[in-house]
Amino acid sequence: MAEQRQFICVTCPVGCTIDATVEDGELVQVQGQACKRGIAFVREELTAPRRTLTTTVRVRGGALPLVPVRSSEALPKGFILDIVQDLRGIILNAPVEEHQVVLRDVHGTGVDIITSRAMPSAEPV
Repeated sequence: MAEQRQFICVTCPVGCTIDATVEDGELVQVQGQACKRGIAFVREELTAPRRTLTTTVRVRGGALPLVPVRSSEALPKGFILDIVQDLRGIILNAPVEEHQVVLRDVHGTGVDIITSRAMPSAEPV
């Protein structure tokens, strides 16, 4: 039996609302996408959804107490909460370089968690 599902594509800033017909786990029909990337997005969402992770980690001795971090590429969606939990226990020492690896090959995914910007050391008062 066919099932109607709706997706909001996140591959570009347009954010198309895509209506999909799925039958026995197979994509049968899609409507509403502005480009071919929307179709690929729906297929990935049905089989193995992925997301880019963005968050912060603590910095000891930095100009600010937190530095933004992100995944170097999209991660399997099911790992996100575990990775965020891992990042809660990490404290970097300033100075921090932009694109510095915080966690390498996180959870065996082949994806690194890296800093999104540099964080200089706090200046002495």
